[in-house]
Amino acid sequence: MSQETFGADESDSRVIDEHVPAALDGQRVDRIVSLVADIPRASAAALIEAGAVLLDGAVVKAGKIKAKEGQHLKVELSLLPRKQLPLAEPDLKVDVVYEDDDVIVINKHAGIVVHPGAGNPTGTLVNAVLAKYPEIAKIGDPFRPGVVHRLDAGTTGLMMMARTEHAYESLVEALSRRVVTRRYLALVWGHMSAVTGVIDAPLGRDQRDPTKMAVLAGGKVARTTYEVRQAFNVPVDCSLIECGLETGRTHQIRVHLATLGHSVVGDVVYGGARSVLSSPRPMLHATSLHFTHPTSGEEMKFSADLPEDFAAVLAKCSQRTD
Repeated sequence: MSQETFGADESDSRVIDEHVPAALDGQRVDRIVSLVADIPRASAAALIEAGAVLLDGAVVKAGKIKAKEGQHLKVELSLLPRKQLPLAEPDLKVDVVYEDDDVIVINKHAGIVVHPGAGNPTGTLVNAVLAKYPEIAKIGDPFRPGVVHRLDAGTTGLMMMARTEHAYESLVEALSRRVVTRRYLALVWGHMSAVTGVIDAPLGRDQRDPTKMAVLAGGKVARTTYEVRQAFNVPVDCSLIECGLETGRTHQIRVHLATLGHSVVGDVVYGGARSVLSSPRPMLHATSLHFTHPTSGEEMKFSADLPEDFAAVLAKCSQRTD
């Protein structure tokens, strides 16, 4: 039996009020609602059934109706079926690098989604952490408890979580003030035009594919620094670079590098998957994390070695000197 119920929920009290983008012209309304609200198709259908979706001011009666570019879409999310709060899953493993009464630092493995969401209701890092630290259930967003920042499912490496509300608020503020240092190693296609650089390009939802991000003139500020560690030409031109985040937008490093023509090796979403150097996932690893402890004020520094799959792909690369 479904554990979802209808009714107002503070976490879903917002209203979506926008126009159908060109990328979704001619698409079914239930698919459009699913994409713009980031909810499962079934939840979008439930909203339509509840009369919560309007198109040009008229209540949508069926999800199969197709919308046109520019039509006014309004969705009342207060009628969204309430999501079940994430549950502890003791059988899931989590690699804890450091813990104290306030903070947890984790070395995330590849393929693990950070918190439950559309298509991933269970089996996430949050489910695993809840089993080990049940007190985080009341910290921060109840649907992503304890989560201060995230890594993409295919990205490995260091991320921090909070065990107290004070730590959560302090760490979130530190991220917003850009005083948390996060460094990543990425293997990218080609050779960079400069050994070091700054990519300053705003990011937003891709107008042609709402499931992706893109550089947009009206997007949110996004800055990524990089430094070339090694350049290779065997079996193909590629580079190992170290990236730093000055902001933390969705897919930021992957999109910024792809925009420069240097997609992350193995990134199927942003043009980085090629048979000449096959990879099981995007070769992106959060290698170091530096922040001020929210209670003690101590400077906390952590590093994580490359995981085996990244090291194996990197081992195939070399520099021919002849």
